[in-house]
Amino acid sequence: MKNDALHSAITLLLQIIDEAYDRRTWHGPNLKGSLRGVTAKDAVWRPAPGRHNIREVVLHAAYWKYVVRRKLRGEARGSFAIRGSNWFGCPESLTEEEWRHERALLNEEHRRLREAVVGLLHARARKIPTSMIFGVAFHDVYHAGQIRLLRRLRAKAKRG
Repeated sequence: MKNDALHSAITLLLQIIDEAYDRRTWHGPNLKGSLRGVTAKDAVWRPAPGRHNIREVVLHAAYWKYVVRRKLRGEARGSFAIRGSNWFGCPESLTEEEWRHERALLNEEHRRLREAVVGLLHARARKIPTSMIFGVAFHDVYHAGQIRLLRRLRAKAKRG
């Protein structure tokens, strides 16, 4: 891919993953925005036994940002901050400090994913795995909607 075309492609991919995660969008809240105001108590609330809570969705999203970044860079498995993969079993209690740490992990994984996408420019990639990068953006948007739904269900449960 020629340098100008590669630069344009990388710029577009960064715009897409950033809009899905933390930039202003036309479609409503992005993933980070969907977490605004969520307390630790809200994050561990489940709509029903066996259903995911917001905390699990956040760790799941962070994990898949890690997976895509790792694949883009050709890194070995096993370096994610939390032991396990995909969906993490979480205790039913969470302090506000732990919740801040878990949201910071999501932010850090997004930052590192961006660096990996920018790294494709420096590597002068011949073929960019766009479907994987689009996929991680779509994943964020999907889970932003899921979190919004969980928040509404939680608010309804609080009202009784």
